[in-house]
Amino acid sequence: MKVTVNWKDGMLLQAAGESGFPVAIDAAPEFGGRNLGARPMELILMGMAGCTALDVLSILAKMRVDLEAFAVEVESERAGTDPKVFTSSVLTYRFTMPEPAADKVTRAITLSLEKYCSAVNTLKKAMPVTWRYEINGSLSEAKPV
Repeated sequence: MKVTVNWKDGMLLQAAGESGFPVAIDAAPEFGGRNLGARPMELILMGMAGCTALDVLSILAKMRVDLEAFAVEVESERAGTDPKVFTSSVLTYRFTMPEPAADKVTRAITLSLEKYCSAVNTLKKAMPVTWRYEINGSLSEAKPV
């Protein structure tokens, strides 16, 4: 896999991977940016959430689980000093479904986190990652990856 990041001007960058889709990256104004793109550390979390979300959607589709809405939220803590690495992350999977299927949701998430999601499996080597799910507003207990 290969990505390229090109400088545009100021602190604005444009990234693209092998898929060819551009991604704007910029710094916060206090660091010379203009808020014209995502921050690099946000992109790491977006990659983690996107990776597991695609897995879960695929697995639930194979299980014939109907969804009305689905989202993955990542909340991460960072060290207070440089380098401000992530020190922990919590993945929250939010489902709205006509027929709650906690067993299938748990299975799909577990398969993603333990077997398929390269991003989570890479990042869990650097920090503790936990997960939980919410189905129709009911939140489960957090579990370690």
